[in-house]
Amino acid sequence: MIYCVEDEKNIRELIVYTLEATGFSAVGMEDGKALFKSLKKELPELILLDIMLPGENGYEILKKLKSEPETKNIPVILVTAREAEFDKVRGLDGGADDYVTKPFGMMELVARVKAVLRRCARQTEQRELTCGKLRISVGRHEVFYGEEKIELTRKEFELLLYLAENKGMVMSRNQILGHVWGYDFDGETRTVDVHVRSLRQKLGKAGEMLETVRGVGYRLRGQEA
Repeated sequence: MIYCVEDEKNIRELIVYTLEATGFSAVGMEDGKALFKSLKKELPELILLDIMLPGENGYEILKKLKSEPETKNIPVILVTAREAEFDKVRGLDGGADDYVTKPFGMMELVARVKAVLRRCARQTEQRELTCGKLRISVGRHEVFYGEEKIELTRKEFELLLYLAENKGMVMSRNQILGHVWGYDFDGETRTVDVHVRSLRQKLGKAGEMLETVRGVGYRLRGQEA
């Protein structure tokens, strides 16, 4: 899924149409408020972000995206009419992955999107997270405790990865449910509890790092007790 944040309706609809015509799923939105509302429901593979927006501008939105654990790794391509080198540097220094200046051809934009996604996929493949002796190979979907490989289901892996990416922070059951399962319904948080118990059991000694915070949720400590 690609999110296109563009306040000009004609441009937004053309970008979304082109992306979908070239095999992507895409959704358009007119401002930062709509973007952050959508991010609570689904995290995209990439965000196309116009700089000149009503309300918060693209730089401010980019800063917010890169400051939040859930969204900091989402690649962002800035889209703007500004051509000044200072504006490009400001965007790239702020964490943007690429910069496209209007007017641009739709096929050029698609090529930029594909290039950024390929680059980010290679980076993800090589990324590893560690918590004490626990090592998580993101791209390979592998987990090790010391030299021992731990076999996990896909959801158990995604649950562990989410907690590891937010190491030391208490994540509520609803946050976990929304991120790992993609929905947030009252009464469904038992799903999280069941998977946490299974994950803790499979992790063995490392499972002691997975803490229950009564009445709130779960936290993964950075070190063994």
